[in-house]
Amino acid sequence: MKLINPSKLIIAGAIAAAVSSVTFATPVFAAEKEKCYGISKAGQNDCKAGAGTSCQGTSTVDYQGNAWKSVDKGTCEGIKTPNGMGSLEEIKMDAMKDGMKKDAMKKS
Repeated sequence: MKLINPSKLIIAGAIAAAVSSVTFATPVFAAEKEKCYGISKAGQNDCKAGAGTSCQGTSTVDYQGNAWKSVDKGTCEGIKTPNGMGSLEEIKMDAMKDGMKKDAMKKS
């Protein structure tokens, strides 16, 4: 009868423990998401980018106010862009332009 080397048994046990812990560490539920307007770079929106666009990846300018990205719930309004903060509602383009003018005046 051949005996099992104790060091091989310990290594096998450690590998089995590591593999099983990865399985249990995966969250059961994904984080809740919400639409955040005005935070995506051009062409990187998740959906809706105004008239003349279809959906995902169709925004034409950075931080377009009527294009949204899906973010973890509760984080949107804390996302800072050069045009201001992320918004849970569509941002009117005039408001964005006014915000950009104010930022440019601060830099002068």
